[in-house]
Amino acid sequence: MPAGEKIVRPRKIKASEFKAKCLKLMDEVAASGEGLVITKHGRPVSRLVPYQDKPRMTFGRNRENICINGDIVSPMPAAWFEDSPSHGEDLF
Repeated sequence: MPAGEKIVRPRKIKASEFKAKCLKLMDEVAASGEGLVITKHGRPVSRLVPYQDKPRMTFGRNRENICINGDIVSPMPAAWFEDSPSHGEDLF
């Protein structure tokens, strides 16, 4: 861990306190972006986290970061298999 960096642990709250302050706590979590852990008898039982929309479509999401070099559809040349450590073994 870099020097000066703190480990941020979610705030813990008792279930009874959560029940009494539920709407206020939901607003706090939405505003701060930081979740909280709800406990019963000191043990975590639930987590309240801010809502995040999922991306509509994941297909093509990293197209700016991926580069295809050459033909990815045709079979590999025989020389590629001859140089592999598993030469002669069935690959599938």
